[in-house]
Amino acid sequence: MVVIVGGGFGGLAAARALKRSPVQVILIDRSNHHLFQPLLYQVATSVLAPGQIASPIRSILRNSQNTTVILGNVTGVDAKARNVVVENEDRTGVAVSYDYLILATGVQHSYFGHPEFEKYAPGLKSLADAVTIRNRILRAFEVAEAEEDPSRHQELLTFVLVGAGPTGVEMASAIAVMVRSTLKKEFRRIDPTSARIVLVDLGTRPLGTFSPDLSRAAQQRLSDLGVDVRLGEGVELIDEQGVTVGGERILGKTVIWTAGVAPSPAAKWLGTETDRAGRVRVKSDLTVANHPEVFVVGDTASVDQDGKPLPGVAQVAMQQGRYAGNLIRRRVVGKPLSGPFRYFDKGNLAVVGKGFAVLEAGKFRVSGFAAWLVWVAVHLQFLAQSSLRVSVFVQWTWTYVTGQRGSRLIVKHHCD
Repeated sequence: MVVIVGGGFGGLAAARALKRSPVQVILIDRSNHHLFQPLLYQVATSVLAPGQIASPIRSILRNSQNTTVILGNVTGVDAKARNVVVENEDRTGVAVSYDYLILATGVQHSYFGHPEFEKYAPGLKSLADAVTIRNRILRAFEVAEAEEDPSRHQELLTFVLVGAGPTGVEMASAIAVMVRSTLKKEFRRIDPTSARIVLVDLGTRPLGTFSPDLSRAAQQRLSDLGVDVRLGEGVELIDEQGVTVGGERILGKTVIWTAGVAPSPAAKWLGTETDRAGRVRVKSDLTVANHPEVFVVGDTASVDQDGKPLPGVAQVAMQQGRYAGNLIRRRVVGKPLSGPFRYFDKGNLAVVGKGFAVLEAGKFRVSGFAAWLVWVAVHLQFLAQSSLRVSVFVQWTWTYVTGQRGSRLIVKHHCD
């Protein structure tokens, strides 16, 4: 029995690798859908609808006859007894036994020791997060339109994003494009293009994992779109009125957290060694020390290659999941084991507004429209189902040509 915890990129890749293996597979996830996280910001900025970037896990694995999908929340692992504890909808715990375990549990928001920030600055890791942020962005314009006092419009239309990594850069540029195109002619009392978008980061350049020349290109593009990029300044306070950055008070009702992440509690479950970020240190074959039957992949795993830690990106998780699945299959059928895991870097991409992206693959670097076309092709390719690829391609084409977005709905729910 192979148990996979997590239906993200790593977990799905492992399940697919085990499709024709002589083993039974149980995949456990607390959501019933696989989420294409790189496009969450497009749901948050009304380009795409939630259903365009998510697919039911059961549907994706419908042809994997040896795989059972369980909806539940894993709350612990007993490595000695070889079982995982799963909390069901009625909050009762059930022990699921395994011969092999693959933990692909991903990451969660990290507010760097300030959990009180979360109330005022939601992060972006789930569909619920994306809809919440979309509600806040759209409601800001609605509240400003209804506000009789023009002096309050600037405060209501100030958007602060904390963290200038790919998510922050893509989100800030998407908001900037939205106010310049989609919303520009739809309001009467306010000018949407007057919205202030502030991108804050403690680092010295945006997209810090990219080469300096591509970071400069991205920063110039952000400036051209009207984004106020504030670098080298940390956030000291976030409350319902705005943020304090580098001693300066920025009044703004909409703050979005696009900064750090923390790994799942997998290391605590296993009682094993971690890196400084709390990720599980794994061996060269992605197994845990003293537990050759337990694999950890994706953002939860700490793996060094050529003296550098592997990044927490989808490609790493997919390749690790595939490797773990294939290694288990080889063990089961008695074939010679493969060599240590080796990540093949296909390059990094980030989009910065309409028709502009940056691409870095080894020594090859390019920015602009050509990189954006590559970004479009890559993201379409990795959507889980062909129906989503068609839907997203049509929506992107329509948005690019007309500026109109797919889903500008303010959806109220009990906690909004």
